[in-house]
Amino acid sequence: MTIVIVRDDLIGQASPHCPSAFDYKLVADNDSMYNTPPTYAIYIAGLVLEWIEAQGGLPAMEAHNKKKAAVLYDFLDGTTFYKCPVAREDRSLMNVAFRLPDEKLDAAFLEGAKERHMVQLKGHRSVGGMRASIYNAMPIEGVRALVAYMKEFEARHG
Repeated sequence: MTIVIVRDDLIGQASPHCPSAFDYKLVADNDSMYNTPPTYAIYIAGLVLEWIEAQGGLPAMEAHNKKKAAVLYDFLDGTTFYKCPVAREDRSLMNVAFRLPDEKLDAAFLEGAKERHMVQLKGHRSVGGMRASIYNAMPIEGVRALVAYMKEFEARHG
């Protein structure tokens, strides 16, 4: 689903080669119903927005996400076993990348994580390492559980 907000003075400026779906005059003239709206995507977006509002809105979500990221980054910055390859000013609140000291430990780390019901930690195929995705719905307890496992793994392999 894509939501497009277009200034009125830009409507009607489409190139002759522009596909009709992106001719915002045509879309506006048809009350945004020129194409069939993606009703399921709109429904799901509505549920997500209601959930965000119930959490306290965007300011609360931002504070929650910063707190979660800080738990993981503070641990990574305080250990010599794991390395975060991302400069502090470029770090994501949603995807935390880190590496183990030896790639040979990756499989054991992932297996131990899986045993603890922590999955999808393997990093991007072009970058390697690990990546913890801590999106909005991830509770802080999940991040704390990951850090606890990382400490345990470090104690056994460090």
